[in-house]
Amino acid sequence: MSKGPGLFADIGKKAKDLLTRDYNTDQKFSISTYSASGVALTSTALKKGGVHAADVATQYKYKNALFDVKIDTDSSVLTTVTFTEILPSTKAIASFKVPDYNSAKLEVQYFHDHATVTAAAALKQNPLIDITATLGSPVISFGAEAGYDTTSKTFTKYNAGISVTKPDACLSVILGDKGDSVKASYLHHFDEFKRTATVGEVYRKFSTNENTITVGGVYAIDHSTTVKAKLNNHGTLGALFQHEVMPKSLVTVSSEIDTKALEKHPRFGLSLALKP
Repeated sequence: MSKGPGLFADIGKKAKDLLTRDYNTDQKFSISTYSASGVALTSTALKKGGVHAADVATQYKYKNALFDVKIDTDSSVLTTVTFTEILPSTKAIASFKVPDYNSAKLEVQYFHDHATVTAAAALKQNPLIDITATLGSPVISFGAEAGYDTTSKTFTKYNAGISVTKPDACLSVILGDKGDSVKASYLHHFDEFKRTATVGEVYRKFSTNENTITVGGVYAIDHSTTVKAKLNNHGTLGALFQHEVMPKSLVTVSSEIDTKALEKHPRFGLSLALKP
């Protein structure tokens, strides 16, 4: 693939991941195994509130194709097949879910040194079509996306964004919700391994005059232990502790509390991911 700009979905992704990834208030357990033939098998159990769910996922790579199959407790089977380099600098992703036969979807991605273009469509008679384009370089990029419903002949979305990325920092601005909202974020790393960082995000919804300001950070205590925290102007405080008990196996404990309503019990989450 090229060394050009990333996908439109990558704009603001690093800041979003720091503020959201691994934070949860559920109980989750997963274990992964790998066979000699290259098949990866992951079993996951989840307790969310009073609801229990589980799924089994398998992944297999053959030449330039990657096969992912996931079966859950609702007896649905999600299959995703990813092909790389069918044509130079392209990637194709096909997915479908059984028994929902209207869920089939095909996405094609094209990567160039100065542009990235994607097109996705549902494989049915009147599909939803999504198109994105990003221009620039790995340092600075401009992007836009649009969604079109061929049934109602209306645009379901149109958004735009800009991203500036340096070795130790990343700045992004996204105009979303058909121009009704704007989100700006800034992420700064303090070490060469990018394990200690701070982030700030400002979100404004014009139609409701709503503003949300969130600040957060991650700090690596040592090579296997990390702590994270975030706080927004609505008083929601989140904290996370993550420890690598063995290579690639993580224990994560997170919590969330409303600092403006301390009489409420904080919510806690626990996640255990085991990999050989």
